Amino acid sequence: MSTATGVAAADANRRAGGRRRGHSRGNSRGPVGTRRRATLVAYLFALPFVLTFSIFMLFPLVSSLALSFTDFTNRDISSPLAVAFVGVDQYAALFGNDQFVRSMLNTFYFVGVGIPLTMIVALALAVALNSGISRFRTAFRLGFFAPVVTSIVAVAVVWRFILQPDGLLNTVIGWAGISGPDWLNDPAWAMPAMILMAVWRNMGTLMIIFLAGLQHVPQDVLEAAQVDGASSRQRFFRVTLPILRPTLLIGAVLLSVGYLQFFEEPFVMTGGGPLDSTLSISYFTYNQFGFGNYGLASAASYILFVAIALLSIVQFRAFRSKD
Repeated sequence: MSTATGVAAADANRRAGGRRRGHSRGNSRGPVGTRRRATLVAYLFALPFVLTFSIFMLFPLVSSLALSFTDFTNRDISSPLAVAFVGVDQYAALFGNDQFVRSMLNTFYFVGVGIPLTMIVALALAVALNSGISRFRTAFRLGFFAPVVTSIVAVAVVWRFILQPDGLLNTVIGWAGISGPDWLNDPAWAMPAMILMAVWRNMGTLMIIFLAGLQHVPQDVLEAAQVDGASSRQRFFRVTLPILRPTLLIGAVLLSVGYLQFFEEPFVMTGGGPLDSTLSISYFTYNQFGFGNYGLASAASYILFVAIALLSIVQFRAFRSKD
């Protein structure tokens, strides 16, 4: 009897030990299984975005890049497999196109003059609102920011009437005895008119950004500089501006991306004229798509993309902190 009891006890101990080991293995696999399920759920949640991005963004980007190395035109739509691969000859043809070269020079002129001028005007307004103007500050902010939220097409139409030979601008400067030019029909004045309108429209965005940066300049640093005998000009150029470097960088990059792609202004106001004096790279690309030169237009758009990237790199290097 004692022997049978001992065997039964030993068998019960073995079964209990097996259950404990199985339970232990189950516990060791539990966290791994939970992590795998969590990862699977995360991928399932990300899947709609990945599919949408791939279909509507990534695939068109890759396709347009491939298209820029071909001579694809509207005549090839019915037989796309007959399209010839021309490689970099497409880009060489662009730089040999006088109209495209003119559009590049116009775009660089617009950017080179428009960006510094817009930043200077916006910074001056931000400084005035931050220190010199205390009453009706909110009204001034709203007034300067209003052009930003207004439709660019509506703004361009209004400015087209302002810049007519008998428009508001020539009427105002005529009070001083100055005969104003035909702004939109004179090749020498059409681009300055575009820049003037762009500065007026975009200074509100930068003014708000710069104003936020100025309000975060440490006052104790400015007070310490004043105690050390620094004038207001020295405090601004040697204390405030260095602190505003990240804010200036944001403004410069935002303007660069917008100004390099400027299209609506000449499209509505001048049609790229007179004599292609307001033709931009974006407008040239739009025209080539309209003409059915899809390969050439794709190449022009990627040249614009490279220009935006290079200018952004230069700005990051110019405005980076020197700490």
